[in-house]
Amino acid sequence: MSETAPDLSTTPRLYVDQPLAPGATITLPVPQSHYLAQVMRRQPGDVVRLFDGRSGEWAARLVSVGRKAVTATLEAASAPQEAVADIWLCAAPLKRGRIDWVAEKACELGVARFVPVITRRTIVDKLNLDRLRAHMVEAAEQCGRTALPDLAEPTPLAALLRDWPAGRALIFADETGGEPLPAVCARAPAPAAVLIGPEGGFTPEERAAIRAVPQALAVTLGPRILRADTAAAVAVGVWQALVGDRAA
Repeated sequence: MSETAPDLSTTPRLYVDQPLAPGATITLPVPQSHYLAQVMRRQPGDVVRLFDGRSGEWAARLVSVGRKAVTATLEAASAPQEAVADIWLCAAPLKRGRIDWVAEKACELGVARFVPVITRRTIVDKLNLDRLRAHMVEAAEQCGRTALPDLAEPTPLAALLRDWPAGRALIFADETGGEPLPAVCARAPAPAAVLIGPEGGFTPEERAAIRAVPQALAVTLGPRILRADTAAAVAVGVWQALVGDRAA
């Protein structure tokens, strides 16, 4: 009798920051090993799903299970590497918890690059990039993504605008008004970026500097005043629905 194929939809799914290839036997990092051994109580012979952000997802069979080290042999590809739409999210850091949420949703929504932008009214002076990346990894593990967004170093707004790529549209969520976002999305195909300000919004001088960028497209997100984290998710989600996910 042939062996029944494992139901991969119910198996643990983990990110590992090392190259994956069929037939390779790897030792999982301590956190993933602890999760499989102590939390999930997996045993040798069990199947897990692994992805490295570069080569898709792989079904792997556990070879040994210890408290601090779990080894697994990769057997077959279980999902291809996803096509990622070329959309950036450039957003001012928010208070802890809210910026973590933005990083998580940026990953879930398929952002290719997340750039924290320091503005005059930004109230966060230190940003834990390792924590933000951990939130992205967890989101990717849970929502089935095989790619992770690039996470840039915090960048002052003036430097971001000075070095803005010539071929990338800058969709600027301006609380003082602009064109409806769907209309702008129709003529702002990839590559593009969404720019969201801090809790207190951009200063008049900053808005003028953004609008002076030739690639800038000021948009409105509707008649309601949205919190910065909500605005980021709405703007990226609309762009992906109208442009990115259709083209990716």
